[in-house]
Amino acid sequence: MKLKQGSFLWYLYLDKLYCLLSVRNVKALVEYFHLLDVHRKKTLNDVLFYHFLHHVTDLKRNQITIVFNMLDWNAVGEIGFDQFYMLVCILLAQENHLEEQFIFRHSRPVFELLDLDGELKIGPSNFHMYNFLFKIKKQQLRDLYHDFDITGDCRLNYKEFKLFTIFSMNKYQESQKAVKEEKAVPKRRKCHKL
Repeated sequence: MKLKQGSFLWYLYLDKLYCLLSVRNVKALVEYFHLLDVHRKKTLNDVLFYHFLHHVTDLKRNQITIVFNMLDWNAVGEIGFDQFYMLVCILLAQENHLEEQFIFRHSRPVFELLDLDGELKIGPSNFHMYNFLFKIKKQQLRDLYHDFDITGDCRLNYKEFKLFTIFSMNKYQESQKAVKEEKAVPKRRKCHKL
């Protein structure tokens, strides 16, 4: 998934540490949401939502429908600003390659989004369905259920999911540290004999 260059979301800044928008950006997003809300109901229906996502991303129709159904927590056929804000943060986190950071910082809301049937457990199919948003690779998914499914029911409860987010964040930070250290070490120049 990519944000289309020049769209409104392209100009918003997502804090890299907390994966949240600044107050100024939230205010601009509220105004944008009100512009999209042509029916003045403080919600977006599926048609408005489709056209918004089609305009700002390269998601396909079926992916947009999946995202809408994920965000429509109450199954009322509309999403409010809270869900819209969550989506924008997810999109910006993905655009800035901060998926692990976002899942770690917002583990409870992400868990609730992935818990489609409200059973407080997430199966592998939930991750597969939303893989285009969170970019969890197949091997990562296998490792996730192998290493963190403590109950052994092939479904993660919130505590197991939280352990996964902590572990993923630690791996991410270690890889970032290794990259910084690699850049800090000066490379030796080869001397040519004359």
